[in-house]
Amino acid sequence: MKAFTLARVIPLVPIDVDDAAEHTLRAPAVKPNELPLRDTRLRPLRDLRISVTDRCNFRCVYCMPKEVFGKDYAFLPRRELLSFEEIERIARAFVGLGVEKIRLTGGEPLLRKDLEYLVELLARLRTPRGEDVELTLTTNGSLLSRKAQSLLDAGLKRITVSLDSIDEAVFQRMNGVGFPAALVMEGIDAALRVGLAPVKVNMVVKRGVNDTQILPMARHFRGTGVEVRFIEFMDVGASNGWNMKSVVPSSEIVRRIDAVFPLVRTGREKPSDTSVRFRYADDQGKIGVISSVSQPFCGDCTRLRLSADGQLFTCLFASRGLDIRKPLRNGCADDALRQLIADLWTRRADRYSEQRDESSITLDQSKVEMSFIGG
Repeated sequence: MKAFTLARVIPLVPIDVDDAAEHTLRAPAVKPNELPLRDTRLRPLRDLRISVTDRCNFRCVYCMPKEVFGKDYAFLPRRELLSFEEIERIARAFVGLGVEKIRLTGGEPLLRKDLEYLVELLARLRTPRGEDVELTLTTNGSLLSRKAQSLLDAGLKRITVSLDSIDEAVFQRMNGVGFPAALVMEGIDAALRVGLAPVKVNMVVKRGVNDTQILPMARHFRGTGVEVRFIEFMDVGASNGWNMKSVVPSSEIVRRIDAVFPLVRTGREKPSDTSVRFRYADDQGKIGVISSVSQPFCGDCTRLRLSADGQLFTCLFASRGLDIRKPLRNGCADDALRQLIADLWTRRADRYSEQRDESSITLDQSKVEMSFIGG
């Protein structure tokens, strides 16, 4: 057996829902006056992140290192993936429960054939108040230049592109497959050109790997209308070799940029936002920092994640998911589907990032990989 096979430690042991589903089929539907749903820490359910595939054409060192995700790695067979119609039905249930924002992710979502059809289905959803759902997508940008227009035409509202360096050598080393940064930037330009705005760029910062690129990234996108979000290297999954010494705290990132381009803190637009924002003092744009390691924001997290094979995860750092595909394919009614989701959320108590620094807590290290449920 090869080493990378042994390293596959994704603990996809779904919660058994046979008994729960049988009870739920008889349970009353969630009533409008019970919305928004709140978990045990009174956090409302507002955001759904949907992974449409576990596959990616990059092998980024912090997400899908090629030492683990090698050429013989066993990705999900197509029959185990949720169909677009199944995803739409689940998303519709979530919107009926108060979700206002849906983000498509992966893996690399643009690798999923005919993704525009799913975008079109989701773009038709309306909240109980008749409002549009905010529909967005995160991509590595490799296919964006050819997809930007069709995604916009299908109803996508805006887009986020992962780009960890504008230096070719650094970027190609980080993505693990030698993909040029210039082609990702062509995708960003295409998104701006067709009107998928605002465009945000995510940069995961890892000390000793790409932290020298913090200032060049800020400089490059200043004044372009693109907001760069600098993300602390996180301990998601068990294959990225995370350690605290590799983390560049957001406070250090802000200091480095502020020393050259003075910044003014504007904070979060919404309490549930992952990014704390700053504007340039000369009004040449904005940046954001995501500080889940150094400044956890668990207390305001309103997100739930759906994996490509139909498991619901209540935390990015979870080790188990709730299998919703099985009851769905067994004929679960819409009211029962909503109740199943409601039961999961109202029991939710996750606060991993807050617990990380509490020495009295022993954390489960068998976490699901970020590539499986999206960032």
